[in-house]
Amino acid sequence: MIPEQKTAQLPRSRTAVCLLVIGVVMVASNLRAPITAVGPLLGEIRDSLGISNPAAGVLTTLPVLAFSLLSPIVPRLARKLGLELAIWIGMVLLTLGILLRSAQGAASLFFGTLVIGLAIALGNVLVPSLVKRDFSQQIGVMTGVYTVCMNLWGGVASGLSVPLAHGLGLGWSGALGFWALFSLGAIFVWLPQLRYRQRSPLPAPGRAGRSLWRSRLAWQVTFYMGLQSTIFYVTISWLPEILQQLHGTSDSTAGWMLSLMQFIILPITFFITVLAGRSKSQQGLAVSAGLCILIGLVGVWLGSSSLVLWWVIVLGLGVGSAFSLGMMFFALRARDAQQAAELSGMGQMVGYLLAAAGPPLVGWLHDVSGDWNIPFLALIIVAALTTAFGFGAGRRGYVTTGSEPDQAG
Repeated sequence: MIPEQKTAQLPRSRTAVCLLVIGVVMVASNLRAPITAVGPLLGEIRDSLGISNPAAGVLTTLPVLAFSLLSPIVPRLARKLGLELAIWIGMVLLTLGILLRSAQGAASLFFGTLVIGLAIALGNVLVPSLVKRDFSQQIGVMTGVYTVCMNLWGGVASGLSVPLAHGLGLGWSGALGFWALFSLGAIFVWLPQLRYRQRSPLPAPGRAGRSLWRSRLAWQVTFYMGLQSTIFYVTISWLPEILQQLHGTSDSTAGWMLSLMQFIILPITFFITVLAGRSKSQQGLAVSAGLCILIGLVGVWLGSSSLVLWWVIVLGLGVGSAFSLGMMFFALRARDAQQAAELSGMGQMVGYLLAAAGPPLVGWLHDVSGDWNIPFLALIIVAALTTAFGFGAGRRGYVTTGSEPDQAG
């Protein structure tokens, strides 16, 4: 169990709590939009800079790779700086990364994207920790608020990319740079929290986390996290271009299709989270999510263009359900908070590393084959594996902290 931390805690007034909630909302709103804004403009960026499809895919892979590499380090950084200051630094880095990415040139584009990934990794790890610490009686509500804001603005960013670039004449660089306004707003909204930065530092990780690498159930959770993330990041990278090439969809409509898919994620995230929490086993939910992903992928690939809207909706239902289950498994398959943190660290490090390979690999397969058939076959295999690992991760039980078999709950 996590040892109790003896720290001087400054009391928060009702106004201060309201400011904290607003701060969490603002930070969460910046944790997907700078990434999802890229997808609808990916082809334009590629043609403008003369880069290959695999290189273009790296633009959504770099942030995911940063999530994987930085996640194990973030808790140590937060213990030294405090949660509040570390989150604020993340927003500052995010703003700098967005501005750098928007500068004309391939080098600044890729380096700025890497900085964005490092900055978002801070928020990914630390905002849930802050919610658990300061809203211990409202974890479900605040987690829902945090997740909805993250996915909502991720969807809005996808839909606005083309109108900002073409409708307002900002070009792809201006459309991507637009989101610095939001991260700058988060910097100022978060400033009042810095006076609380010495409150309740994160506990040091326990030794037990090493043994999770010998747990079959922990690996099932980890691979489920990684495979469903792979499908999500491939989708936000390539779905607009796929719709344009396979179904003749306009670039603006394709961007809003991607936005629609992410809006579908919002209600299903709440529904699946509640349902999973009330169920003893989540195997049926995991299989249902996998089937929705498979049906959506096959529909987009081989289905009628007149039904493409419905294929995208079904795909969104599957992706949203799988995302919710992936996050829930960290808590459901752990006995206590310390073990949940260790399982989350393992899942995000390995899972996001796996997911980082998705977009450039799909781009490479498209370049080599000259069409989308081979990439879709690969995605269908990934979806089938996601379903299989979800079935294993969804069974009732707990990961172990030793070499003994995983235990039933």
